[in-house]
Amino acid sequence: MPQFVIEREIPGAGPLSETQIRDMSLHSLQTLKEMGPQIQWLQSYVTEDKLYCVYLAPDEDSIREHARRVGIPADRVAAVRRLIDPANLK
Repeated sequence: MPQFVIEREIPGAGPLSETQIRDMSLHSLQTLKEMGPQIQWLQSYVTEDKLYCVYLAPDEDSIREHARRVGIPADRVAAVRRLIDPANLK
């Protein structure tokens, strides 16, 4: 299944409390469950004013529909074309 990186502009994301992040994440997971197994959240990175999320999904439209339902932005959605890491460089 294709992998996507989603950039979400959320001013003040870095200082959000653990409770706020947890509530937002649980709402996202519930929405994913309602949408079915074809879309999966793998992980997210929180920076000062953005979230970078990694998802598996059949297409970009699924990512955008999830964002719409959850009420969080999906400012940029990019399909991953290749994964590189130090272990792959041997």
